[in-house]
Formats: sequence, structure tokens, C-alpha cells
Amino acid sequence: MAFPPSFIDELVARNPIEDVVGQYVNLKRSGANMFGLCPFHGEKTASFSVAPDKGIYYCFGCHKGGGVINFLMEVEGLSYPDAVRALAKRCGMTVPEDEQYQSRYRQQERLWALMREAGRFFNEQLYAPAGKECLEYVQRRGLTKGSVTRFGIGFAPNSWNALVDAMRKKGYTDQELRDADLVGEKNGRVYDRFRNRLMFPIIDVRGNVIGFGGRVLDDSKPKYLNSNETLIFNKRKNLFGMNLAKKTKYPYIILVEGNIDVVALHQFGFDNAVASLGTSLTEEQVTLLARYTEQVILTYDSDEAGQRAAQRAIPMLEKAGLQVKVLKMEGAKDPDEFLQKFGAEKFKLLLEGSANRVEYQLNAIAAKYDLRLDDQKVRFLHECADLISTLGSPVQREIYAGRVAEAAKISVDAMKMEIGRAWKRRQAQQKKKQEAIDLAPARALQPKSRTIHYENVKSAMAEECIIAQILREPALLDKTKALLPDMFSCELLGKVYGQLRQRHEAGMDVSIAVLTDLNGEEISHITAITQRQKELVSEEALADCVQTILAEHQSSSVTSEEDLRALQRKLKERKGLGV
Repeated sequence: MAFPPSFIDELVARNPIEDVVGQYVNLKRSGANMFGLCPFHGEKTASFSVAPDKGIYYCFGCHKGGGVINFLMEVEGLSYPDAVRALAKRCGMTVPEDEQYQSRYRQQERLWALMREAGRFFNEQLYAPAGKECLEYVQRRGLTKGSVTRFGIGFAPNSWNALVDAMRKKGYTDQELRDADLVGEKNGRVYDRFRNRLMFPIIDVRGNVIGFGGRVLDDSKPKYLNSNETLIFNKRKNLFGMNLAKKTKYPYIILVEGNIDVVALHQFGFDNAVASLGTSLTEEQVTLLARYTEQVILTYDSDEAGQRAAQRAIPMLEKAGLQVKVLKMEGAKDPDEFLQKFGAEKFKLLLEGSANRVEYQLNAIAAKYDLRLDDQKVRFLHECADLISTLGSPVQREIYAGRVAEAAKISVDAMKMEIGRAWKRRQAQQKKKQEAIDLAPARALQPKSRTIHYENVKSAMAEECIIAQILREPALLDKTKALLPDMFSCELLGKVYGQLRQRHEAGMDVSIAVLTDLNGEEISHITAITQRQKELVSEEALADCVQTILAEHQSSSVTSEEDLRALQRKLKERKGLGV
């Protein structure tokens, strides 16, 4: 929705960006700016900056940036209106809401309330006569009443309408039940989607019940049934148990595959366990993990599927700057079984002895080959050399070269030579890629965002300069009156210029923080422009940029008119020939 500009100005002024960001990031001042570890991607060196005087943030690593509203949108996954509402609540302001926004927010609130009531219903059913068999199953699995309460575990009765009838009595409509994905529908009648299942509420980091995972009590299919995505539930962006694990004092997060594994680990004192929601690990889930920890211990099932999942997850986690270890279990297929058989102390020893990702991957490579056969030994050494060559530390390369050489019964020097060749191949490939970039300067000037593209790079560079200049000195807008937003070759830059010009003419604040109607990538791109364009404010440079944009716009207009006249001539010729 469109909030009054004056309201947004006051909202931004009453929510200093350093205070809001400081709730999520440990900031340290360095000159006029403040720096910390980026909350949007994992990193070891602080590249996330906050400029209190400009009211903006920017990460030099992942290139996200914007103002205080955009920060809250990104870090909490909120829509623009919801971020405004949250900031207003923070500083005690009343939000001027239109009917459209009220309707959507009311719908979200109704769904959150409905899911909470559904969770209570399922939990009550677990202790009702209908839930006797499920309660016995829970007890056989070793789950205590405290764990059941902590996670809100429940039972979906073996009925077609138990939940439907209960929620209708509480005033919820069939459409709301559909919107929450709690029901199916046939011949115009709704029925309970979850039936005769052990139910696990999925709770987001803010404490809202947003979905459910249901497990059968027998061998029927499907074994697991999870909520589909809804207005309030996105499985790619959430992790089961993260609402609890985010409070842990452990310096790492344990990532497992199943909901019961998470519950069992918490029950045995490991309150730092989470699981993905019926999908392979996603980039959004990795980003969520990186917000709360610097290290992840992968504890996937010991079967082939679990090991494949671990191999896929390792590079995703490392790309986000997370340190990765892999726990290897023997005598049990998953953490729940291990804990029930051997207890918490032995599991703690497993955690302490968990292999780092290089050891794990080298062991996985070794398992593929019979080292008694020369041809397989050679392939083993080549693959290990490729892996070790990716390590940045010479010390790491030295250590693992020795281990592999010992395993294959060859000299360490021979292994080092093979790693050196692999390293040179990798360097040559990277150099070739960089040369391709260097030979294409126009491509290098394109925005990093996949959704923003410059059709006319020459004009866009001038447009970027103008945006950066007027954000530094809004009075320069008086010198750009010859420019209209539709003269910009880049629609995004034209839109931003139009907003800034309109606010300036109205005597209002001109800054990134008050820009509206931009998505996350767009506001990050505008912030990146201000970080790139470091030139001092200059009326002469501004005038040059204005002339460039006008000339490029006129050139494209002339071409269009010439094309139109040529088309008209062809039509006349065809008409004369009777075509």
C-alpha cells in the first residue's frame, strides 16, 4: 500500500537505522560508519556497513543494501507494509492503513490464529480417547510429556471432519481452512487433510504456527505429509525447531533430517537441533542458519540418501561462510535411535569427534575405490588431489596430502606434485574466466542483480552518477529540470529519479530510506550505486551526465522515428503493387 510520505519520513526519523540493525548485528564504529558481520550471508570478516548519517546499510560481500524499512523486510522476511507496521509499533506510531492493507493483514492474522487453534486441537486429541494409540506410539518412541508440550506435538484423529467441525465452531470459514491448507475438497465439500497422524506444528522464528508435518502410525503412504505453501508458510525459508534453537548457548547448530530427531535431541539436552521441512536444504534455509550460528554439524542418516544429502549441503553451507562438520554414527541409522540406545554422553562424544568436511569428503572418495587395484588407486589420487587443491591454506594442503599419501602408500612428494598440478589447472581456469570478464567491460558494468539489465550502458552510467550525486546533495535536482524520468534508459533508475525529484519539489526528505515501491534487489542496487559512485559533488559532472542522457534519449527517439517512416514507405510500396 502507499503510505503518506510525511508518515514514512517520521517513521524513518524515529527508527535510527543503527538502533534497528543493532538488534540483529553486533556493530562497531569505524569513523563515520559502523561495521559488523552480515546477517544475510555467512562471513568471517565484517563487510556489512551502516551509515547512520545517511540512514542506509550496505554489504560489500553480498551487495544487499537499503534503508531501515528494507532492512527489516530482508532480515525478518516481511512485506513492505508489515515492515512499516513493525517499525511503527517499535516507536509507538499509529499506522494510517487503507482497506486493502487491512484486509490482507487481517487475513494473515486470521490464518496465524487458525493454525494456533488447530495446533491446540491436535494436542488435545493426543490425550483424548481417540488418541490412545498415538499416545502409546509417542511413549514407545521415548518422547516425554515435556517434549510433547514444548513442541506442541499432537494427533490428527482418524476422521474426515473432526478438525473441520472444531474450527467451524470457533468461527473459521471453510475458505480460511482452505487458505491454511488444513483441508482437502471433493464434490464441493471440505474434509480433514491430516488424518490418523502424529502431528508436528511448524513454528517460525517469531513464534507463529505456520504449518504442520504429519507422520503415519503404520506403514501406509505417504509416510510424511507436510503443509503446502500458503500465505503464511514458505517451506524454503523455515527450519523445524529454529524457533527454539535460535536461543541455544551452543556455538553450533545440529542439522538433521527428521522432526523426531529434532525433538529427541532437544529432549536429551541438545537444544540446538533443527531440520529442513521435507525438502533438500535450500539457500534460504542456509541464510537463516547463518543468521544464528557460524558452525553447522551435519547429522544426516547413514543410508545412501542421507550421505548424498550431506554432500549436496556442504558446498551450500560453506558458500555462506559457515564452518561445516559431519557427524558419523555407527550402530544407529539416525540420532533418535542412537540417543535411545546409547544416551546423551556418547552422542556428545560423537559431536566432539565429528569430522570436518574435508575429512568427510576424503573418506567418501576412498569408499568409492579399491586401493588394491592400481587403476582405481590412480583415480582415487586424482580425485583427492582435486579436492585438496581447493583448500586455501598451504598448511591444510600439506596435512591432507600426507594423509592421502599414507592411505595410498605413495610418497608425500608425489602426492604434493599431483595436488600442485590440480591447483595450477584450477588457477588457469579461474584466470580464463577473469580474462573473459576483462575483455567484456560492458558486461562488467551490468548490475549484479539478475533482474536488472542495462540496455544502454553509456546512458545508464550517467544515470547512476546523477542518482548518486542528488542523493549526496538534493539541491542538485534544481539543475536537472531538463531531465524527465522517461528519458532514462533504465526504467528502475528513471523511477527512482522521479520519486526523488517529486519529493524535492514538495520540500520533503530526499534519501534512500524513504524510497517506496521497490523490491529488495532494486533497493540494494540503488544503495550499491551510492557506494560505487565516490566522486565529489560536482555541478560540472552533473551537467555532463544530463547531456549524455539527453543525447542518448534523442538518438533512440530519432532511430524510432526513422524506423517508423521506413515502415510507412514499405506499406505504400506494397499498396502500389497491389499486395
